[in-house]
Amino acid sequence: MFERFTKDARAVVVDALGHAERAGARTVGEEHLLLALFDREGSRASFALAALGADRRRDSVERALDDARRRGGLSRADSEALAGFGIDVDELVARVEDGHGTGALASVGRRAGGRRGWFGRVPFAPESKDVLTRSLRIALGRREREIGDHHVLLAVTSRPGVGAEVLADHGVERLALERVLYGTAA
Repeated sequence: MFERFTKDARAVVVDALGHAERAGARTVGEEHLLLALFDREGSRASFALAALGADRRRDSVERALDDARRRGGLSRADSEALAGFGIDVDELVARVEDGHGTGALASVGRRAGGRRGWFGRVPFAPESKDVLTRSLRIALGRREREIGDHHVLLAVTSRPGVGAEVLADHGVERLALERVLYGTAA
């Protein structure tokens, strides 16, 4: 599959790996792919993010991803589902941080030695693998031969989770993205 990636899409994958390694993460997560997409310049994904105004809100995106990390990677939808069972995630996070320090749940999944993946690097988490697989399906569904960084961005918006939630909060939803990229909501 990787051989079908354009130069920009490959750069997103490599940059996501770098984000994960710098953060000391145990795996390359969807949030690392999202940060790498925001790093791109002069690509279709960067054009789409700029057209939707998200490029000017990168700091806010990073804060939203940090907040999700503080919640142990739970999305708002996850938190709302737990609230239905009487579990207040914000209260739980506050209690854990009172006893163990700010960001204690964010360190869940942090690397402390352990398993390495691709060429001794941090392995990709199931959700980030799903994003990459979806990017292939999106490209094939559009009868495009290559997978571009814009397909990766579309894939993030097409699956439930923190990435799609953060993007939607910053004006990047699937249909709007398709309109910008293809001139229509396909």
